[in-house]
Amino acid sequence: MKALTSLDHRVEVAVGYSVDLLWAHHDRGLLDGPLTHLAEAHRALSNAERDVTFYRVLLQRLASGELQVDQHLFARIDRTVTQLKDAVAIRDTRQAEALAGLESLEAAAPVRITAEGKDLLAHEFAALLAISQGARLHQHLQTGRMSVVTASGVRVAYPLYQRLEEAHLVARDTSHPLHAGQPISLTDAGRTTLTGTSRPPAATPTSAPRVGSWPATSGRSR
Repeated sequence: MKALTSLDHRVEVAVGYSVDLLWAHHDRGLLDGPLTHLAEAHRALSNAERDVTFYRVLLQRLASGELQVDQHLFARIDRTVTQLKDAVAIRDTRQAEALAGLESLEAAAPVRITAEGKDLLAHEFAALLAISQGARLHQHLQTGRMSVVTASGVRVAYPLYQRLEEAHLVARDTSHPLHAGQPISLTDAGRTTLTGTSRPPAATPTSAPRVGSWPATSGRSR
């Protein structure tokens, strides 16, 4: 079971989607070096936080008055306090490691332009890949909140979608109302970024040679 941490919100803001999706992308090998480090450090922090919670709850139970007060209880309380102190020390170490990876990611440029297209961070590339399978931009009628849902059920954070749209990698069909969902598609630049190739140019039709005429010769023929 995943335990909540004090860094969850910052992690989600930095990567542009939920912690659960970050872990899922890590398990599927979709992350680059910095994001892999962050996912592993955050998971270790979550595990350490879970241990702190376990020993804290155990200590509360031992001191709740439910158990008979005797020397055996005192020994259990002392042992649990020591275990809780050790768990907190480990948690603090794991948090420092996760924070270092998070701050490094926060300082990274979100999108860089290259001659071939857009050089994206791994979580942006994963979002672009999910959108390529089909997606819609929705606006909640009551809250006004914007959300992007892909055909595979993946939710892309709206700020992340905005970065892709501002980089001209995706475009939406504004002829549809937002509350009904505006279809999102990849632009030529988005396809180039995703596949490394753009759409091939349309073939230029050639006229058939006239009967009795000589075939065209290449430029090298003399």
